[in-house]
Amino acid sequence: MDFDFSKEQVILKESARRFLEKECPKQLVRELTDDEKGYSPDLWGKMADLGWLGVTFPNVYGGTGGDFIDLVLLQEELGRTLMPSPFVPTVVLGGGTILDAGSEEQKQYFLPRIATGEIIVSLALLEPGGGLNSSSINVRATQAGEDFIIEGTKLFVPYAHVADYILCATRTDGHKDQEGGITLFLVDAHADGIHKKVLKTITGEKLCEVTFQSVTVHKSSIVGEFNRGWSIMEKVLTEAAIAECGWMVGGARWILDTAVAYAKERIQFGVPIGSFQAIQHKCSNILVDVDGATFITYYAAWLVSEDDQNKAIAASEAKCWCSDMYNRTASEGIQILGGIGFTLEHDMQLYFRRAKASEIAFGDSHYHREKLAQMFGFFFSPL
Repeated sequence: MDFDFSKEQVILKESARRFLEKECPKQLVRELTDDEKGYSPDLWGKMADLGWLGVTFPNVYGGTGGDFIDLVLLQEELGRTLMPSPFVPTVVLGGGTILDAGSEEQKQYFLPRIATGEIIVSLALLEPGGGLNSSSINVRATQAGEDFIIEGTKLFVPYAHVADYILCATRTDGHKDQEGGITLFLVDAHADGIHKKVLKTITGEKLCEVTFQSVTVHKSSIVGEFNRGWSIMEKVLTEAAIAECGWMVGGARWILDTAVAYAKERIQFGVPIGSFQAIQHKCSNILVDVDGATFITYYAAWLVSEDDQNKAIAASEAKCWCSDMYNRTASEGIQILGGIGFTLEHDMQLYFRRAKASEIAFGDSHYHREKLAQMFGFFFSPL
């Protein structure tokens, strides 16, 4: 197997790093976490100009015709700098779903506008007390002639407060089996009856509670087939989990580079602390973790690009590894830096907090281990 990137991918990765190092210093990251919007519209426009927002869209829809590996490359560099933006919600959760299951009319309208940065899209899936499964969806869409009326509350909807459209997973049939009865609607985020509240998070990331009170949508807003939306959700959640792994790999590699550089420079007892075996082993453990995460993430991304039937397995494997890896790496990074690593003034704590948030995004390691067990044919009953 060839693990090398293509010449075009190397150029993409290197140019993305240069751009982000220049345009997204840590001071800006700190400012954006406190900012009401939570992202920089100016940087968002520049990302669109670089073709990042349409990286996986075909040229006919205004994209650059790249594959999923290209997207993960960008995610790695975004994760390295911790740049806050609605990139995954818009490009993967929103755009990816429309590209995969939307009508031709929806593709022609939405995808070029996503690619140019004109519109932001988010996904409303999770609900109070619910999980990442179809039986947890209780927000209802009731048919009324040519329209549907949506009622209920969604939680942890990323960047909903600045979104132009919200892709909402609803229950349109009464039964709660694994797949049936779920329909996806692309809803105008400014429609009457939609109320949004930004939740306080450990990272400053903008996650929202979105309440739908008698929100009317036309049947033309359905994405995919009526009552058959869950299979679409499973696919996009698989891809989103891998994209999150790319983000975690980028952050963990920053931790590795920072910890190693500090260990070479920090003098204790008259010598660099990197001369001590305990510190050497910590740095080595981080390297092993990060390289392992890199390989398993890009293997999963390659399977998505090839539309391989094993991509769901690889996605769960990658998310298990990366969720645990990022937390271990962030903890070791703080240990290597010592006292300064615990201070708000140092950037390491930004990565530690992001590691905790990324751990549960799109399913933590426990969730994905159970998914893998179910793929083996194991089924569990509550004790």
